[in-house]
Amino acid sequence: MTSVVITGPTRGLGRAAVLAMAAHPARPDLLLVGRGGVALTGVADEARALGAVAHEIGCDLSRLADVRAAAATVRELLASGAARPLGALVANAGAMSADTRQASADGFELTFAVNYLAHAQLIGDLLGSLSAPARIVLLGSNTYYANVWRRLLRVPAARWQDPVELARPAAGSAGVAYSNAKLAVLYYAHELQRRVGPGVGVSVFEPGWMPGTALGRGAPAALQAIGRGLARLPGVATPERSGPMLASIALDERWAGLRDGAFVVRDTVAQVRPTAHDRDRERRLWAATGELLSNSRDGSSISVASPELA
Repeated sequence: MTSVVITGPTRGLGRAAVLAMAAHPARPDLLLVGRGGVALTGVADEARALGAVAHEIGCDLSRLADVRAAAATVRELLASGAARPLGALVANAGAMSADTRQASADGFELTFAVNYLAHAQLIGDLLGSLSAPARIVLLGSNTYYANVWRRLLRVPAARWQDPVELARPAAGSAGVAYSNAKLAVLYYAHELQRRVGPGVGVSVFEPGWMPGTALGRGAPAALQAIGRGLARLPGVATPERSGPMLASIALDERWAGLRDGAFVVRDTVAQVRPTAHDRDRERRLWAATGELLSNSRDGSSISVASPELA
């Protein structure tokens, strides 16, 4: 019996995954890392009503100081015995800023900061607290290469740059910034697996195309309305369908062997495109992430796992 840390637990996919884990026969303790408030308390209460032990850990993922404090709280809960050993960390939270000039509290482009840097920091701070065999599950997306459906909807593919440039707020495409962040997640997963040892398996989950969710809440109202309409189409992914799949990857024996950044699309392991495997980019991302997170701790401006993982 173990604990699971999950970010972004209050809405959409994250909320559905939390409730699926709360009802799961494994009955893990749930450490819910998200913005403090009514929504976080609400999903924690729902999980408790299903029989789970749930801890609310308030955290704004756009603030790395909050992320570090959340990790410290997780470590305290584990050390005190208030939470059982940590068996899985699910880096679910995501955001897409409509304006790539918008900066996080630490001065980083907001989409890159929330989708990638915050989770690199959290994983770095909690890696030593994982109890093997353990799982790290990151949220990915096929937007990194824009599959056929996303091309039809004019969702742009990634345009990779040096990670320090990706982290810099500047005028650009919100869609490209999101796709770059998701390509970074794949590169990070591959490099992380090389460094964590045999007791931890790293995988990436793609929940399927899920229009109309809270991810696009920064988009214009008309675009959000279109997304809600598309979400009603048959075959389109929904939090209610994909949330239990995410919970399964974190908990079920079926997925115990996932490693090396295995890319799971809904309930099937899929091959990523060649561009998603690049040792040079992966090593550079690791090093640059360490620089960026270290600078944010020191209060420096922009001049990854985290320095703790190096």
